[in-house]
Amino acid sequence: MAIAEKPVEIRALQTRDLARVVVIEAASYDFPWSAGVFADCLSVGYYCRVLDLQGWPVAYAVLSVGAGEAHILNLTVSPEYRRQGLGRRLLRDFLGHCRSRPLGRIYLEVRPSNDAARVLYASEGFEPIGFRRQYYRSRRGREDAMVYALDLDVSAKSEAGADPRVSLV
Repeated sequence: MAIAEKPVEIRALQTRDLARVVVIEAASYDFPWSAGVFADCLSVGYYCRVLDLQGWPVAYAVLSVGAGEAHILNLTVSPEYRRQGLGRRLLRDFLGHCRSRPLGRIYLEVRPSNDAARVLYASEGFEPIGFRRQYYRSRRGREDAMVYALDLDVSAKSEAGADPRVSLV
């Protein structure tokens, strides 16, 4: 049965999900977040979501909201479930959440080498606006991050007349 035909639920990430989430995180990154980092995100009230496939968490995401903007801190799909539209479902959940609030922009960082993520973000309207030098730890030392943004309030940007692109070094 294709993923599209299986029951999928996006729900609030809960403490009981952390054991599975850290397994996915460790399978996805050389320097993964710990269970403590995820627990901290929950305790401070970040918008944390998990995508269940037939009742089993296979993807998760963490969003911080404040000062009129949002920041996607983590969006990860378990390696064996990638390229099946699950990341897009989580991203669209975030977009719906953000559009229901008085927010002007959503930011995120992505590795330049993560072509699949960059294509996903661009297809949902995110645009690259800068770089953060030496942002990610990697096995070879440090790696830059590309900063992407999605303007939620295009009219405010137009009225201000300012170039929204910024240099983030």
